[in-house]
Amino acid sequence: MKKQQGATVVGMLFIAALVGSGLVLAAKLVPAYLEFMSVKRILSSMATSGDLKTMSPKELETSFFKRADVGDVKNVKPEDLTVSREGNASVITVDYSIKVPVVANISACMDFSASSSAKSE
Repeated sequence: MKKQQGATVVGMLFIAALVGSGLVLAAKLVPAYLEFMSVKRILSSMATSGDLKTMSPKELETSFFKRADVGDVKNVKPEDLTVSREGNASVITVDYSIKVPVVANISACMDFSASSSAKSE
């Protein structure tokens, strides 16, 4: 008699549970990374538009948060934004953390950091 080979129902259920867990984790973490990409896009657009050379630090902060409202950035607070001078242009640095609940009392804490400066011409 030939021995049977192949996947069992229990094995298939185990694999399905692993894949499902990975998909749930990805679904919870991807929005935080999309928001970070939006923050980087805002900083890049501010650098290319020349805002970093002409605006005061307070105007830059206001401009950033106006753009953040349009870009649906909700986790960056005013205390996470730092504006400093580097040569004749300003540098904006954004450092923030997001805590995403995963399952029960398990959370993922992600730290993000982005910086922008005027491009050399």
